[in-house]
Amino acid sequence: MADKSIAYNRFGLGARPGDETGADPRAWLDQQLSRYVAVPPVLADQPGSGTLVARFVDYRDRLAQLKKPATPAAPASGTGPMVPQPPVVPAADDPTEAFRKQFGQASRELYNGAVTARALAAIQSPAPFAERLVHFWANHFAVSGDKMEVTNLAGAFEFEAIRPHVMGSFRDMLFAVERHPAMLLFLDQAVSVGPNSALAMRAATRPAARRGLGLNENLAREILELHTLGVRAGYSQADVTEFARALTGWTIAGFGRGPVAKFVGGTGRQGDFVYADALHEPGTRTILGKQWAQAGEAQAAAVLDHLATHPATARHIATKLARHFAGDDPPPKLVARLEANLRRTGGDLPSLYRTLIASPECWTPGAVKFKSPWEWSISAMRALGTQQLQPNAVPGLMNQLGQPVWKPGSPAGWDDVAGAWAGPDAVLRRVEAAERMAQRTRDQIDPRARAAAMFPEALSPATTQAIARAESNSQGVALLLVAPEFLRR
Repeated sequence: MADKSIAYNRFGLGARPGDETGADPRAWLDQQLSRYVAVPPVLADQPGSGTLVARFVDYRDRLAQLKKPATPAAPASGTGPMVPQPPVVPAADDPTEAFRKQFGQASRELYNGAVTARALAAIQSPAPFAERLVHFWANHFAVSGDKMEVTNLAGAFEFEAIRPHVMGSFRDMLFAVERHPAMLLFLDQAVSVGPNSALAMRAATRPAARRGLGLNENLAREILELHTLGVRAGYSQADVTEFARALTGWTIAGFGRGPVAKFVGGTGRQGDFVYADALHEPGTRTILGKQWAQAGEAQAAAVLDHLATHPATARHIATKLARHFAGDDPPPKLVARLEANLRRTGGDLPSLYRTLIASPECWTPGAVKFKSPWEWSISAMRALGTQQLQPNAVPGLMNQLGQPVWKPGSPAGWDDVAGAWAGPDAVLRRVEAAERMAQRTRDQIDPRARAAAMFPEALSPATTQAIARAESNSQGVALLLVAPEFLRR
């Protein structure tokens, strides 16, 4: 695969009509780092997390009011036998169910709008390498919209916590991610209460008040296992528990329920990160063999600072980046080079990206990665010169291809290896999608010219011949979109 083709497809998101790297594809990629726009016009009108949290809290509170049972009538006097009553079946015009459906429909529209905006940003971007990096980090710090509280926040999470920091430092992105309401809700941190916190002590003699109060370790575990150090990096279950205690008090303004609401309801703007001292577990923590005696919010912040520049974190991030750009079995020399850069710079991300561009392992001829459904779909739309999208088109396509946006099966995000995406059924779905896309071009694209522009000096004779023999331009476009060169990068 020629260097231009590698720049377009392995580093970028596929070429658009008219794209040109110039004589130096590496310089073209480097220039994109300064051309990246954190808030392109297609994202400017997306609602912020504060608005979305307020919307969900209003829904939750109104639903609770609707579900309150009516005051029962006084029992009739008499000594007759008790007659079993049939189960209550919601009426067709049940206001509770109607309200649920109304909220669900509005949520789907918000989610579809955010997915569509994300796709348009990727399709239209003059800096596709930078956009690929946005998608990489969003998958590294994955949240899932399958959880109702997160459905509409997943897009805001990427737009607010990932995009502004892609050209900054890993440390700043880490802090933005862990304090964002989407992450705090996805991993249940917003309701984590220290067992010896002021709130827990006040509730100790009131069983009803204690209900639902407790320490939650989800965020602490995923920060250590997925976001920073990585699995088998030497931390213990005791480290997870202690870190969870340090994180207590990290919550969301205006979101709490029951006893928690009293301490976070009036603090800060609704939906913002807030530290609630009454939820925090007091005392010195021992994590990764170090003592952390800081008070309050500063305790977990100090641990995060330590994790951001930990050698194991550098190794974990370097391995994932190397796998993404140089193959499912990341080259050890590339991993070592990226790791050294992270440690030397303290996590400066543009410097890390420039190390990727300069590394020969990333420019190996031939396709080294099988595209995920998202990568394939965006590259197909860029190849066809797509400028506008129907509201439900991309969400529907991603559901069909098995990678619904912001809905991975676990906090680990979507797999980044061929085995996850290259099965026969998955490829057949792409063939079907390619045929539909090609039909919409109405024979207006010359597939021979488009293929040569997208894969300069990189098309195999077999692909070239297959496209040339197509019975129509539309059939040739469909063949291009499922050619081996297009399915891989």
